[in-house]
Amino acid sequence: MGIDFLLKVFEENKENDAIIWRDEVYSYGWLLDRTAYWQKKITSQKINSGAVTALEADFSPNSAALLLALIEANCIIVPLAKAVKAKKSEFKKISQYEISYVIDKNDNIKVNRLANVANHELYQLLKTRRHPGLVLFSSGSTGKSKAALHDLADILEKYKTPRHKQRTITFLLYDHIGGLNTMLYTLSNGGCLITVQDRSPDRVLSAIEKHKVELLPTSPTFLNLILQSEAYKRYNLQSLKTISYGTEPMPESTLKRLHKLLPNIKLLQTYGLSEIGILRSKSKSSDSLWVKIGGEGFETRIVDGILQIKANSAMLGYLNRPSPFTEDGWFITGDAVEVDGDYIKILGRESEIINVGGEKVYPVEVESVLHMMDDVAEVIAGAELNPLIGNIVKVHVKLDNDETTSDFRKRMWSFCIDKLPKYSIPQKVVLAKKDMHSDRYKKMRRV
Repeated sequence: MGIDFLLKVFEENKENDAIIWRDEVYSYGWLLDRTAYWQKKITSQKINSGAVTALEADFSPNSAALLLALIEANCIIVPLAKAVKAKKSEFKKISQYEISYVIDKNDNIKVNRLANVANHELYQLLKTRRHPGLVLFSSGSTGKSKAALHDLADILEKYKTPRHKQRTITFLLYDHIGGLNTMLYTLSNGGCLITVQDRSPDRVLSAIEKHKVELLPTSPTFLNLILQSEAYKRYNLQSLKTISYGTEPMPESTLKRLHKLLPNIKLLQTYGLSEIGILRSKSKSSDSLWVKIGGEGFETRIVDGILQIKANSAMLGYLNRPSPFTEDGWFITGDAVEVDGDYIKILGRESEIINVGGEKVYPVEVESVLHMMDDVAEVIAGAELNPLIGNIVKVHVKLDNDETTSDFRKRMWSFCIDKLPKYSIPQKVVLAKKDMHSDRYKKMRRV
């Protein structure tokens, strides 16, 4: 129970690098001592087992140590990154957090006690078990936030099996299941976390060169920005062994171009959700979208073309929604997939499929083709209602030139005519002047 297995790893690696923050190195010995410091502090502050505690932070030495100490104290943790600032009041109301630790840009920590009373019935279940908990927020198909509550004891189980020791960039945010997976995986194997305060292509690749990073976990949107900016030409990436990508569908054209330009780097597709955790994965090849997912503690099945998952690390439930599980305990992901033996190809969210006169159009397939065009920086495909055929394909496109909408539409049609079925070719084009990705480097499809 708890973090004993992590503390053992820290003890065995006391002299080794654990975290690099603002180019300063913090050893496992430091992390061991700092975790013990926060354990004593939590006790002296009379923060009891089961207390719902917000941790407003990005990756830093203190945020890592405090998170581990709160786990050991069996607190229920609500991580909040800067990216959720606009929704903070909403998250505060839903999660009912009673205590807030705020970590500033200098890694100083302030604790605040709130008047909230955390009385959700799922919290009571965790308190009865005397297990630590984790609340993760994500957006649903309506855009309204969903709060998934996990038993952290279940999540921690997967990190007790020793795996690869790697120097890893903390790209995915602190309050994202992928970001937490990066931290726990790296620290449980005696690796080194390299933090970045600025997640631009140049800053991330500069950190890879400077600190000899071996693993970059990121998103397809960010990888496309690396290609568009040609930042990969400006840095020595010889240390980089693996780029793992997830959080959204990968355009095939982006993947193949990346593999062609960086043939010595393994490209690995990952899969995970806030509700069920991160599955182990194996891509058929670095330039293939076919992937095996699963691993110990996970089962998968396909029902009517939609992926379903049963996981030991599945959430207890939502704090603000009915249970999404089937009667036999499977989580319906909403992701449409194709199947080829043991491999699947993730086509995108079922809710985002465009129905054009009875034909299914997957946005990522349209986006993949448009990304092959010159001067296309970003593209988002979606549906627009049409009285005759139900929907037409509509795209928002950000260009690297000053082309008019009319000229681009003509060029796009000529480019797509032999690459897409006619019904998949966008009928409406909107040229965007601003970036169309979020602070988490995901496409903002609702925008």
